[in-house]
Amino acid sequence: MDPLNGPVGTHIECEGRRFLFFAGNNYLGLANHPAVKEAAAEAIEGYGLSSSASRETTGTCTLHLELERQLAEFKNRPDAVIFSSGYLGNKILLRALRDRFTAVFADRLSHPSVMDGIPRETGEIVFYDHGDVDHLADLLAEQPKARSLIITDGVFALAGEIAPLDRIYRLARQHRAVVVVDDAHATGILGEHGRGTPEHFGLDGAENLHQTETLSKAFGCFGGFIASTRELIETIRTGSAAYIGSTALPPPIAAASLASLRHYRTHPERRLRVLENARYIKKELHRMNLPTATDPTPIIPLFFDTHEEAEQLSRFLHNQGIIAPAVRYPVSMDRYLVRLTVSADHTGDHMDTLLQALERWRNRHVT
Repeated sequence: MDPLNGPVGTHIECEGRRFLFFAGNNYLGLANHPAVKEAAAEAIEGYGLSSSASRETTGTCTLHLELERQLAEFKNRPDAVIFSSGYLGNKILLRALRDRFTAVFADRLSHPSVMDGIPRETGEIVFYDHGDVDHLADLLAEQPKARSLIITDGVFALAGEIAPLDRIYRLARQHRAVVVVDDAHATGILGEHGRGTPEHFGLDGAENLHQTETLSKAFGCFGGFIASTRELIETIRTGSAAYIGSTALPPPIAAASLASLRHYRTHPERRLRVLENARYIKKELHRMNLPTATDPTPIIPLFFDTHEEAEQLSRFLHNQGIIAPAVRYPVSMDRYLVRLTVSADHTGDHMDTLLQALERWRNRHVT
């Protein structure tokens, strides 16, 4: 781990050096945007650092209410609720939906927050092979009397793969199942308006299809949110222990998130630019015969058979002045990877510097 000595952008400062940065999740480059930082600074003057209370006691400020209103508008939903961490989203939503399912069917490579979020009293928890809708169909058929909930990441955090949500949803309709999508890495990236995986597949607003989302990836801030019906959002506000028992999102973070969302909605070119940057890098990696994923997301994995090989490439890039980590993650995978990510702010020169370093490494180490 490289401790930072400054802000996250196309470059970072650490260990007394300046590095080109192809890591993290600041996909749209908004974590260090001047308008976002200015909004946070103004909110510190106006509200201080924390409301020091939960939302349901004395912790709600006008910034929270305005952020929820604008998130609901962005998502084209009646209402939205924000909370202190995107990781909590699956726990909050699954608890709110608890009376609608007796069995959970989860992708085997789902984010750890999915596993942590499944209520303990759930009768059956079944894992289907990663992205394998045929296997999921077989498992659902084995429990025809179950009231089923299917949960998957929309974009998988490590390899950037897009879940086959269109096929999952068609299958769910056949079995009258509820679908939950952890869209942390898709919101702000996929879909014509950046509403995430459902919009990407033409399922925006579909019945019995729910998303959990975050402000800490594309929007460059912090906290989680759910946008849905007024009934479901009210169930969360009045019945979720994780929501009620958490200190409210700090007002400066809420203000920064508002500024980020406003900037995003008036500058759609950022989303288009990051996707074009990702396409360019992936095209060049394929030209070099370096194994990577093909899905159109800013996550660009380089796959290896051993963790040692991935570490070796990460160290090589570090020595070349580039940060790209070999990732150890609490998800069981049969491959190891260096997880590259690209942002909307990376220039052609930045990307070519990375690609030239990867080509030098390939020429030395790939036979």
